[in-house]
Amino acid sequence: MGLSATESRPADLPARPEEVVVVGGPTASGKSEIALDIAREFGGAVINADSMQVYQELRIVTARPDDAALSAAPHRLYGILPARERCSAGRWRRMALDEIAAAGRAGLLPVVVGGTGLYLKAVLDGSAEVPDIPEAAVQAVAAWLDEAGIEAGRARLRAVDPATARRLPALDRQRVIRALSVYERTGRPLSAWANDTGGAPPLRPFRIAALPARETLYRRIDDRFARMIERGALDEVRRLEALRLDPSLPAMKAVGVPQILAHLRGETDRATMIADGQTAPRRFAKRQFTWFRRQFRSPDAVFAQFSESMRDEMFNKIRQFRLTG
Repeated sequence: MGLSATESRPADLPARPEEVVVVGGPTASGKSEIALDIAREFGGAVINADSMQVYQELRIVTARPDDAALSAAPHRLYGILPARERCSAGRWRRMALDEIAAAGRAGLLPVVVGGTGLYLKAVLDGSAEVPDIPEAAVQAVAAWLDEAGIEAGRARLRAVDPATARRLPALDRQRVIRALSVYERTGRPLSAWANDTGGAPPLRPFRIAALPARETLYRRIDDRFARMIERGALDEVRRLEALRLDPSLPAMKAVGVPQILAHLRGETDRATMIADGQTAPRRFAKRQFTWFRRQFRSPDAVFAQFSESMRDEMFNKIRQFRLTG
């Protein structure tokens, strides 16, 4: 099962940079299949870098690897946290570095895969070690925001952390709560933590970007949501709702969850749920596309579509990468 999700600092990585393959791309781009192929070919461990796939309760809605994939290669950091918890990029980075080190010690090639750009950037470039904020402190800020309103929250954020306030979308309540709770707990703005990076860890990455044509990607997104419904996504979200969690928690905002919840509560019919459930990930994928094109620096391989010939080409590039290490 891999190392447990603890709050400890990462295990010491070896002085020699650890080889790691990093596969990134938007939702439904086929990156998980690419990562699994690499792990099977080279004897690797697949390490999750999707901020929603860390949650235990969201297997279907987040399209976590199925049982066949899990049996084909070791998988780490999937379904490790309850939905009542929050997982910051700093917390995920510590866990990911632990798993990368563990894979190296076991003679496995670490294959980090996901679409959460902040996570990938954290493990590749280093990120601020923002202290984990106790849930009680987060809830206190959330309760205050419920009473004062989002505009008051943004005004407070502009006063204590203008840099973060400028970059947040106007109505992003969750991120306002996050930024204010960091400041209230640490006395330091979130932007200051972000600028104080932990430095790039001693990794030697081979970067792969999965960037299909948008028409192809959108068709895959539509098909995936339809399959999720067939496989029991409504029951999964119904069980999540029964936990009566704070609606500001990340798991409650996972793409697909709000759209299904609206249907379960009688606010939309089935057709509207499906339409909304396909539109939301399309919009999300568009933002991811922009991030990967601008921020995923100098990928060693880019795939618009995946085929046997491209698979062989990728394997050859990885072999060459490992030989020159």
